[in-house]
Amino acid sequence: MATRALIFDFDGTLADTEAAVLQSWQEMFRDHGTELPLEVWHTVIGTQNTAATMFELLAERVANIDPEQLRPGMRARVHQLLEAEGPREGVLGYLDEAANRNLKLGVASSSSGTWVHGQLARLGLAERFGSVETGDRHAAKPRPDTYLAALATLDVPADQAIAFEDSPHGVSAAKAAGIPTVAVPNAITTVLDFGHADLVLPSFTAKPLAEVLDLLG
Repeated sequence: MATRALIFDFDGTLADTEAAVLQSWQEMFRDHGTELPLEVWHTVIGTQNTAATMFELLAERVANIDPEQLRPGMRARVHQLLEAEGPREGVLGYLDEAANRNLKLGVASSSSGTWVHGQLARLGLAERFGSVETGDRHAAKPRPDTYLAALATLDVPADQAIAFEDSPHGVSAAKAAGIPTVAVPNAITTVLDFGHADLVLPSFTAKPLAEVLDLLG
């Protein structure tokens, strides 16, 4: 069946927000005299467990930390780092081509609705998506719930959609929903294993959407 919808992960896929979030955590760890191991960070990418895991790790290394005291400063630092950041290179071309082909567009993210809707608005992308499903409304990845909700909202069966992800957890979620999935790793996730994706691209500029649709649609 011909592809009728594209569903994108948000963090790290539509926009490289993960680099800013990682940097803010690294800075916090260094401010407390320790380092954040990247191998631990890789385990939480694409899930809803980032903050809890990071604070738990920091507490193992530093006595008497107060997460509620630290959260506001970390959030402010993330927003500061993202002020000048736009969508990932090639994303706008994909979205424009999708619009030219009258494809429906959705977002499936493990992050909160406040975060995702706010960032989509900041990027000027909010009006492009007919469905934005988030981890505060559905079970987070690697569960398929956000993708299943996006399919339902867009009224498209799984075999007529394509998902785009930057993390193995995200690919697992989309595949569990039955959706053909393209992995587009970013600088942080490129070292991870994406063998379960249907197609792996080094960037959105590596292959035009028309070719992806020919391959998977």
